Amino acid sequence: MFDSGPDSRVVLLAVSLLLVLAGGALGYWGHTAGGEITVKDVQFEGTNGTTMSGHLYVPEGVSAEEPAPGVLAVHGYINTKQVQTPFATEYARRGYVTLAIDQTGHGGSAPPAFANAFGGPDGLAYLHSREIVRNDSVAITGHSMGGWAITAAAGVHPEKYTASLYQGSAPGPLPGQPAVPNGTAPNGSYTYPRNMGVVFSEYDEFHWLMWPGSPAADAVSDTEKMQTMFGTNETVEEDRVYGNVSAGSARKLYTPATTHPGDHISTAAVGDSVDWIQRTVPGGTSMAPSNQVWYWKEVGTALALVGGILFLFPAGSLLLGRDAFEDTTGDRAEPAAESGLGWYANALLAALLPVVTYYPAMVVGDTMVPATPVFPQQLTNGVAIWALVNTLITAALVGIWHYRRDAEGDPLARYGLDRGDGWRSVGEAFGVAAALVGAVYLLVLVVDAVFTVDFRIWFVALTPMSTWHVPAFLAYLPIFVLFFVALGVLLHGRLRTPATTASLRRAMATNTLVVAGGFLLLVAVQYVPLALDNALLLPQLALYAIVSLSFVPVLGVAAVISTYFYRRTGRVWTGAFVNALLVTWFLVAGTATHAAL
Repeated sequence: MFDSGPDSRVVLLAVSLLLVLAGGALGYWGHTAGGEITVKDVQFEGTNGTTMSGHLYVPEGVSAEEPAPGVLAVHGYINTKQVQTPFATEYARRGYVTLAIDQTGHGGSAPPAFANAFGGPDGLAYLHSREIVRNDSVAITGHSMGGWAITAAAGVHPEKYTASLYQGSAPGPLPGQPAVPNGTAPNGSYTYPRNMGVVFSEYDEFHWLMWPGSPAADAVSDTEKMQTMFGTNETVEEDRVYGNVSAGSARKLYTPATTHPGDHISTAAVGDSVDWIQRTVPGGTSMAPSNQVWYWKEVGTALALVGGILFLFPAGSLLLGRDAFEDTTGDRAEPAAESGLGWYANALLAALLPVVTYYPAMVVGDTMVPATPVFPQQLTNGVAIWALVNTLITAALVGIWHYRRDAEGDPLARYGLDRGDGWRSVGEAFGVAAALVGAVYLLVLVVDAVFTVDFRIWFVALTPMSTWHVPAFLAYLPIFVLFFVALGVLLHGRLRTPATTASLRRAMATNTLVVAGGFLLLVAVQYVPLALDNALLLPQLALYAIVSLSFVPVLGVAAVISTYFYRRTGRVWTGAFVNALLVTWFLVAGTATHAAL
């Protein structure tokens, strides 16, 4: 597929780099509205000396002499400031200086997560400290857990904001914690927080958490909590403004037809947010909420991500073709399986077992295994436990299949574990993988420095790591090496057939279906009921349902990478190392760090 000749590999390498640079440039155009907005990467000191990070969006013509109204925009759990781009860009296009922060323990803001009221009060104080911001006209906005951050900000700095906006969120404390301003988030009322807009999507997965008593996302308007905050005893009407803006008691409900994470890529949700800011925060321009350009940033970063992944294949082929790495390749063994009924049964078992173990492993790792300085990320702990469980299951199944078949020949070679001249060849395979993934990381750094964007499709992103991410990356990496070695053995040593051996395209398609097909089914099982009844099948597992969305593309790409490098080398090592490095980077840089430094 990728190895028809040296010239084609060079062409494909050039295409991948073009996608990265063109995607970065297009992302910059959307991020800055064609250069009308200046996006600055800022750092500031928060409570207890905590390093805080953010993007400051400055509209054209704004200065200390001509200050503009401001907006603080806070993302949700296990996200970064980049996901707030659609909102921040559109606010800034309308004349609002916008600060999109990383919550504590997320992105470039130092851990632990949840510290200092999620960083909300510090973000609002920093925005007020900027001379280009009109301190009498500031809005605070937050998505999901970011809503708790801005409620805390409103409690700590009650005179520093004009209006509030909750995206997929609601005022109130973190469950199980006290409602105190300096701790988490105070409870709301019909007068607090000031001028409150609520953008709560029709298919939001967290209706039960944000608005207790709601059986479905389209029923939040009937909850006691919302009615209390809107000052009514009746169903809250979507198209009605309750209260009075000048008195600070205004309230309005918007229900765009999307999901909780879908708020970030919904023109309706973005437009609703813009509408409320324009209604309640004076000083902006009167541009229609439907006039939007942010999605070009999303198109650009998607192209950059595709280019970065595509880069691995021609670059890997060219690197492996050098004499210095000839020990990393060997002859492929004869396929171990035929595509009969037994193969389909084995493939189905391989596809479903990771899904069956997913929720139990995530619950144990995320809620029962405490974060430590060595393994500091609770969500990554859940994924790591899932990976270890499936590594053990795969090893057991392959062992059973091997001894039942009593296969002839060298078993290491048959399962792609041949080490050539010894462990040195495995080390060289790791060196190749590190060089390839390191080159992609360098591309991400360059694009971030030049265009202030990362590589992402929605919330699936390759983004730069901070210094505190590096020890965690090194700690989690061996776990995912074991997992992807086991996955390679399963795909190429146990399930490989003569048909997939003959056709790389068929092998990639088959292995992608085996590896990602089960999670595609899991997504359907959860999200079809959400589409039909506005509630997940297992609503209390909403966080893990959302995370499972990323498993489909990530595992699909991993299957393609594993298949390609097995075909290129006859061994599982290089592909396993590339996948482990990529996935560990993706997890560690993109989620929350809970343990203190």
